[in-house]
Amino acid sequence: MKLHVRLPDRELLTAEVIRVRAVGREGSFCLLPRHRDWVTVLPPGLLAWTDAQDQEHHLAVDSGVLLKCADEVRVSVRRAVAGDDLAQLQRVVEREFLRVDELTRGTRDALARLEAGVVRRFVDLSGRQP
Repeated sequence: MKLHVRLPDRELLTAEVIRVRAVGREGSFCLLPRHRDWVTVLPPGLLAWTDAQDQEHHLAVDSGVLLKCADEVRVSVRRAVAGDDLAQLQRVVEREFLRVDELTRGTRDALARLEAGVVRRFVDLSGRQP
């Protein structure tokens, strides 16, 4: 299979692989060349692949999307960090990627509260008699 890992501004990686492992919203999974086509949302975590020399490689990835179509696996993520030390990559995921998700979630919650307040005010104004 051919693995492509894409960031918003560039292609980070293109490699011939025999296996790709990751964790999606449905749980962990492994993709092999003859597996069916697949698409999943990737939360922040680790992506692993095995090259043709049977060497395993890893990336810490931010949230994104993985698509397997025929003999290609395409991964599109906001950020990614390559490394051989799994403990260090896990710390990157926890420290950098998950923290940003929490900040984003807080921002979305605040925006939802503001929108709800605006809607309530419109309903209040429309219910008043002139």
